[in-house]
Amino acid sequence: MSIGANIKSLREERKLTQERVAESLGITFQAVSSWERDEYKPDVEKLIKLAELFDVSVASIVEEKPKTFKTKEAIYDWERMKTYVKATANNFKLRNTLKAIDYAVEAHAGQSRKRSTIPYIYHPLNLACHALSMGIIEDDIIAACLLHDVVEDCGRKLEDLPVDEATKELVALMTRDEATGKDRTEILVSYYEAIGKNPKAALIKCLDRCNNLTTMAWGLSRERIYRMIKETEEYYPALIKTMKLTPEYNNAAWLLKYQIESMLDIYKRLM
Repeated sequence: MSIGANIKSLREERKLTQERVAESLGITFQAVSSWERDEYKPDVEKLIKLAELFDVSVASIVEEKPKTFKTKEAIYDWERMKTYVKATANNFKLRNTLKAIDYAVEAHAGQSRKRSTIPYIYHPLNLACHALSMGIIEDDIIAACLLHDVVEDCGRKLEDLPVDEATKELVALMTRDEATGKDRTEILVSYYEAIGKNPKAALIKCLDRCNNLTTMAWGLSRERIYRMIKETEEYYPALIKTMKLTPEYNNAAWLLKYQIESMLDIYKRLM
C-alpha cells in the first residue's frame, strides 16, 4: 500500500473525515485528499502530526504493506483457562484459589480489556495459568494472581476477600493508588519498593507486566506505551533481582526477564 492508501485506511479506521484531519493539522481538506490520491506526499512535520493524530508510528504511514496479517486479541479462551485453574486447584487442594476464582469472575463481570471486547477476567486467569505453567503451585500466589485487581478496579474491600491473610497481603501489595500528576513518581517509587521486599509479590507483579506487554498492544496509546517502557526499565530489574534471591523462583525469574525484555525490544523497534 502507498502512503496515500495508508493515510486513507488509518483515517477511515478511526472514522475521521478529511475535513477533521485537515483541521487537526491546520491545512485544507484538499491537501489531505491529494495525499490520499498519491498526488503529493506530506512533509516530515505533517507525517509526525498524522502519526500523533492516528496514534501510530510514522513507519506505519510511510511503509508499503503488500500483505496484511490477521491478529488475535485473545490467545486462549478464558472459560477453558478457568476450568484448568479449577482442576489444578482441586488436584493440589489449593483452597484459597478455589475460593478466589469464582469471586474474581463475579467481581470482574461486565468489564473488558482496554479497547476490546475481551472479558477482563482473561487477564487474571492468564497470570494464574502462566504461574502454573512455570511450576509455581503455591495457593497464595495463584489466588492473589486471580484477585490482584479486584480491590483497585472493582471497588471490593480487602477485608472482604474470601481468602486467608497471606493472600490478602499479596493483593494489598498489588493494589496501587492512582498515579497521576505531581505525585506520580512518589507513588510509583513507594509502590514498587514495597513489592520488591516480597518475592511472591515481585513474582506476581512481573507476571502482570509480562501479560500486559504481550496482550495489550491494541489498548494503549503511543504515549502510554512509551511510559510503560520507561516504567518497566526503571522498576522491574529490582523485582527480578528479588525473585532471584529466592531459589525456588530462579527459573521463573529467568523466563520472565527474558519475556519482558524481549517484548520491550519489540516495542522499541516498532515505535
